[in-house]
Amino acid sequence: MSRTQANLLMLVAALIWGTTFVAQQLGMRSVGPFTYTGVRFLLGALVIAPLAWREYAQLQARGVRLGRRDLVNWSGIGLLLTGGALLQQIGIVSTTVSNAGFLTALYVPLVPLLGWLLQRHLPHWSLWPAAAGSVAGTYLLGGGELAALSVGDLWIIASTLFWAGHVLYVGQVAAQKGAPLLLACTQFVVCGVLSLGLALATEPISLSGLVAGLPTILYGGVLSVGVAFTLQVVAQRHSHAADAAILLSSEVLFAALAGALYLGERLEPMQMAGGGLIFASILLVQLLPLWRAFRAG
Repeated sequence: MSRTQANLLMLVAALIWGTTFVAQQLGMRSVGPFTYTGVRFLLGALVIAPLAWREYAQLQARGVRLGRRDLVNWSGIGLLLTGGALLQQIGIVSTTVSNAGFLTALYVPLVPLLGWLLQRHLPHWSLWPAAAGSVAGTYLLGGGELAALSVGDLWIIASTLFWAGHVLYVGQVAAQKGAPLLLACTQFVVCGVLSLGLALATEPISLSGLVAGLPTILYGGVLSVGVAFTLQVVAQRHSHAADAAILLSSEVLFAALAGALYLGERLEPMQMAGGGLIFASILLVQLLPLWRAFRAG
């Protein structure tokens, strides 16, 4: 696969993820957030299960053995995924798709910040202007007043702590056995089962609601969780890290565009500036460390 083909696949993945925010919001008209998340991630697990099984067979053929510790680590990653996905899904009920996309992206500068606080990894200096830009962008996204952020916005911001922890944990575990698809399938199953368990305990679940919400659930599960993730895993092996950072981050722009096209959302000039500042900040914190490594190489 050429670098251009890989980049196109990652752009498609970002497009799917960005437009999924619309599906997530529309899905709330028919089912609850726990139900939507549970069914969505179990569908995603089904999509990649054949690929995960093939990966398992390849590992066995190479003499790589998976143990209880691997399952525990992958399940822990699934717990973090569950927290991020559920808080995001709860939040998207009472905020705009545009805000949800930009605010979710705040997890990017949080990753090196948490890495510094929890693991004592000295962050690149770009973290600090990126963090300041993210706070300023959030302020502008709220219309120039943090108190004006909706309850949904606050739920989305809370979810970024789980997303950032998820990225850190995956970074520690993913390379240990070289089984990204098995890891993904396990975390999707954990997230789906836990979310459906919460749904059964707290939400009314009806066949009519599931049928009415089926198109959005399929989009969020089959395309966003199953197809887009697989595209990323395949494409990122054949692309440059800087390309991946830019292309995958474009998810937030696709979310804003989808919100405008499908839901008629409109950002005020100050909110547009805030979203642009957040996008610039997440690019800054990802690309500058790569540039230093590129020059050193």
